[in-house]
Formats: sequence, C-alpha cells, structure tokens
Amino acid sequence: MAVIEEMQQAVEQVADKAAASVVRIGRGPGRGAGIVIGDGAVLTNAHNLRGAETTVSFADGRVEQGTVAGVDVDSDLAVVHVPTAGAPALEWHEGDLGLGATVFAVTSPAGGGVRVTVGTVSSSARPFRGPRGRLVPAGVEHTAPLARGSSGSPVVDAAGTLVGVNTHRIGEGFYLAIPADADLRRRVDALARGESPSRRYLGLALLPSRAARRLRAAVGLPGREGLLVRAVDEDGPAARAGVRAGDLLVEAGGQPLGSPDDLFDVLGALTDGEALDLRVVRGADELDIRVTFVESGGEESGTA
Repeated sequence: MAVIEEMQQAVEQVADKAAASVVRIGRGPGRGAGIVIGDGAVLTNAHNLRGAETTVSFADGRVEQGTVAGVDVDSDLAVVHVPTAGAPALEWHEGDLGLGATVFAVTSPAGGGVRVTVGTVSSSARPFRGPRGRLVPAGVEHTAPLARGSSGSPVVDAAGTLVGVNTHRIGEGFYLAIPADADLRRRVDALARGESPSRRYLGLALLPSRAARRLRAAVGLPGREGLLVRAVDEDGPAARAGVRAGDLLVEAGGQPLGSPDDLFDVLGALTDGEALDLRVVRGADELDIRVTFVESGGEESGTA
C-alpha cells in the first residue's frame, strides 16, 4: 500500500510541477504537444507543424497563434514563438538517467486537463531515424504510455525536470524521445534565434539494399547493392534531374551506396554550388545523372 501511495504522490508532484509548461499544438485530438522552454518560446516536434503558423493551447485554457521561429526537420524539432503569458518554462534535467530509472510522460489531451503516465527508461542510447531518414544517434527509449497526439510532449523525472522530448511509439509498449542533453539545448537555442539548419535533399523515398535486392529478384532482375527509389517528390532536385521511382541508386559522388547513411554522408560533404553525380540502374541499364541544387538557405521537405 505504501508503494502505491508513494507513486500517487509522485504523479501528483509531477503534474503540479510540469503541467502548466505543456501545451497543445494545432487543433483537434491528433496534432501534437509542445513544451514551454522560455518566455515566448515553445519546443515541439517538426512533424506537428503544417506551415509557418500554428495554434497553441495552454493549460489555463488560453489559445494563442504562434509563429514558427526555426525548424530542423531531420531531427524532428521546431521552436514556435508565441505569447506564453507567465506559463513557466520547464526546467532541464542535469546528468544522465540510467536503465530502469522511473520517468513520467506529461501531456495535455484534447478537451483540456493533464495526462501523466509512468514508465521506466528501457534504453538510453537507441538510434532511430527522423522524418527524412537521417539517423538520430541516441534516443531515450521508455515505457510511459503515450496517447495519439502526444508527440512533442515532455518526458520528465520525479522532480518534474525535462529528460526528453517524445517523438513516436515503436510498438509493443515502447516509446522514443530525443534526450534533453547539452546538444539538444544548443540546437533548441539556435532554432529559437531563427537559425534553421540548411541541408541539401534529393526528394526521394528510399528502400534499403536488402529490400531492393528482394524486389528486383521478384521481377527477374539481377541483384545489385544499392538504394531503391520508392517514391519521388515531383518538385525535388532528383525529379528535376530525371530520377524515377523504381530506379536503383548504386553510387553517389563516386561512392558505393549500401545504406541511406552513405547517401547522407555524400550529401553533407558537398560544397556550395556543387552538383551530385549519381549512378543509377534502371531495369538492366546503367545511367549517370547529375543533380543540381537551388541554394535556399533553409529546410525543404523530402526524405533523402
């Protein structure tokens, strides 16, 4: 009985400490959540946004219109400027949490109120891929249940300090969060200043080499190491250069492609104004395609 009472007390303390710092992003039950991180600033997931502005609903029932200050699609992070009017900024956790540490997920469900769930840290360095396929190297995996629309909400410790930013569920009762470490704070501060990272993208949805070999074999084509193009953004640089769905990317910049990370490494090494040379297998034919990029100075949508 004492354990149950202690847990109840812990949940109440977390709610008292953190609930006022959690907001809803967008309208309706399915959009997402956010975290007040400073005066006039809210942190959320990039995938919760649908444009340069968004509705922000506070724990006291107030609803404001916010403007996106900075966004990092690859890391699934964004900062929204919005009048916080005294809603407290959530404190950041200092140090690391070990495996098995108790954590709490706090969110504001549609209709108001606060939802607090309890779980444990099941992995402290679990890599996962962001919305455009780039690797996020060290996510916090936990078991505090999250309802639909909870992405962007905080994971906190028993003191109500920020441990991570929830991103998505991975099935079977496990959830992933971006760790609230010094690197995240640095990136969030830059986003709050309006400094969105600028990265080149091709506008391709890709399947890894293993899936590519299986699908090519199914239609009688010889196996080949590479990345299979599943879909093409018709407004993206790759589409403009002539890349098509069904193409197999086998080289980029003269480097063989065995995984999406190989392609991201080549893209990241390009200098301003430099084109990307792709070797493509289309059916049984090999083609050389040169992709050029428009320097936009900001994020654009796409997968790779």
